[in-house]
This record gives sequence, structure tokens and C-alpha cells, in this order.
Amino acid sequence: MRVNILTVGDELLIGQVIDTNSAWMAQQLNLQGLHVGEKLTVSDQLEPIKSGIRRAFESADIVLMTGGLGPTKDDVTKKALAEFYKVGFVFSQETFDRIVRMFERWGRSHTEAHRAQCLMPQNARLLPNKMGTAPGMWFEEDGKVLVSMPGVPFEMQYLMEYEVLPELKKRFPRQPIVHRTVLTVGEGESRIAERLQAIEDGLPENISLSYLPSLGAVRLRLTGTGPDEAALTEAVEQQLAQIRQSIPELIFGYETEELEAKIGELLQEKGWTLATAESCTGGYLAHRITSIAGSSAYFMGSVIAYSNAVKMQVLQVKEATLEAHGAVSEQTVVEMVAGALDCLKTDLAVAVSGIAGPG
Repeated sequence: MRVNILTVGDELLIGQVIDTNSAWMAQQLNLQGLHVGEKLTVSDQLEPIKSGIRRAFESADIVLMTGGLGPTKDDVTKKALAEFYKVGFVFSQETFDRIVRMFERWGRSHTEAHRAQCLMPQNARLLPNKMGTAPGMWFEEDGKVLVSMPGVPFEMQYLMEYEVLPELKKRFPRQPIVHRTVLTVGEGESRIAERLQAIEDGLPENISLSYLPSLGAVRLRLTGTGPDEAALTEAVEQQLAQIRQSIPELIFGYETEELEAKIGELLQEKGWTLATAESCTGGYLAHRITSIAGSSAYFMGSVIAYSNAVKMQVLQVKEATLEAHGAVSEQTVVEMVAGALDCLKTDLAVAVSGIAGPG
């Protein structure tokens, strides 16, 4: 069963707000074995919304929408849906009463705009939203489903978790899907692909391998689909074992583990302490390390030596080194490491330098 996601909002198109809703929905749908084929974002206007709905239904049986359900004049999703389905509006007394109770609890008065917000397309089945004023709406016609939800992330997530996903699971039985993610560091995407080519060429038709590069790391994701979840899990684990045997020195973790957490585990196992000396990163490396709970057991501190003066005064980098090789050089970084070890009295130190100016 294929699902398309349609998000509504000018703020998304101009980059004022990042669309986190689509990513979250896609993750949840994928866990249920529902394939997301397309994600589309349209403007807060009637024709783009209706056009987006038509396009989304061209390649999907289920369309999930977010945005444009608020009480203000630029929230026109309901009107677009009514025109798309060629229906009128009805007043939802239940929704209005809930809004009134909600505002009474807050010690505030509702507005006329909230009364207008309770006008719903006639063919919509309302989904109660305990997190906000706008209910979700479930539409069904000719075997195809459209669900419209508020664009506020926590409201959308509530409706997905308690209304939409349970209904989809009941109505559209899923085919099992299994993911395993391998986290690597030390080699680029193309080099890893070369080393895993034989494994990839031998993958069963129902298992795929994806390469997901990011700054300093590459995630390898195995995805399998099939009717028997136990057999599928075993097959994916077999492929994972082959990958583990092929690139053992590159793997630092699995699924959602973080590199800084794994480094912390190793330091604690060895009983070692760590310090950092940073120039261009301005403390970001230390921030990443200290974002891990318990990092005070092994991380002693950091020197942010952004200027050459601090490099010389605090880290004892030689002026001659800076003049001969520059601040962004191996020679300077080596002396920064030595200075951090001496200054902070740790077993290990890491130094970072680079060019980080405008543009």
C-alpha cells in the first residue's frame, strides 16, 4: 500500500520553517510497512492545495496532509478539501464545545474565528485532537483515503499515534519490513561500496543495501520485506554478519548509536581521560562530547584557542611554527595537542584547526 505526504504552508516553501512533519510521518509509516512514494509541499492557496491533492492521488491510495487547519484567514485547507470532494460544510457542535471547554480551562475566551473553525466538510470523519483546537479529518472515496491534520508537530504526532496509525494498521494489513543500520567511520561512501560489492551483488531480491553519508560518517542500511517476519529478520541478520566481517575496523555502532557515546565508552573501559583544543570549531567538539550523560568521568575540559595569541599563551604553540606553517597546519595542531596535554593533564588530547570564515 503506497502513501504520499502533502504538506501545506508558505512558511515551508520559503524556508522559514523546516518540514519535520514529513520525516516523522515517513518514519512511522515505514515501521508499519507502508511505503511512502512522494512528499509534496504546496502554498497556502486553494488551487495549489487542490492540485497537490490530485497529484498525490495519482500514485497513492492514501494521502496524509498537514497544515492549513487553524482559525486564521490563511488557513484554507478545509475549503480546498470541500471543493475537491464537491461537498458543503456542516457545523460541528462537538468540536465547538470542546474548544469552549479548552479556553475555559485556560481562563480565556474563544473568538468568532474559533466558531468558523468548527465548519467542517460534510464528508469528513472528525478525529479528536486533545492537543489543539483543530480536529483531524478522515476522508474516503472510491477506495482511497485522505487524512488532513494540523501542521503543529505535536498535534500531528498525537493524531498519528492515537487515531491515524491504528486505523491504517487495522484497515491495511502490512507486509513485514525489517531494517538494520550499520554505523561506520574512517572511509568514504565509494570506498565502502567497493569493499561490499560482492555482498551487494549477492543480496536476495527482497533485501536492499543503502548508503547514507553524513559529515565524517556513513550509515549502511539493510532493508528487507517479506511475508514471514521471523525468516526475514534472520535473512537480514545474515547479511549484516557478512558486512561486519568485511569492514570490521570501520564499524563503530548500530542503529541510532552516536560516535561520541562510543568514544566515551572506550575511554571509560581504558580508564583514560580526554581534553580538546579547538580553533575554528569554537568549542563545538567539546559540546558534542559533553552532550553525552556521564562524560565528566573522562572529559576534563577544552581550550578554545581561536586566536594565535591564545594558541601561543595557553597552548604554548611556538611563534616560529605559526610564522613558518600557519595556524592551519599539521605542525600547529601537533603543538596544540601537546599544549592541551600539559595544560589539562589528561591521557589523551584532540586538537582541531581549520578555516571557518564568512562564506
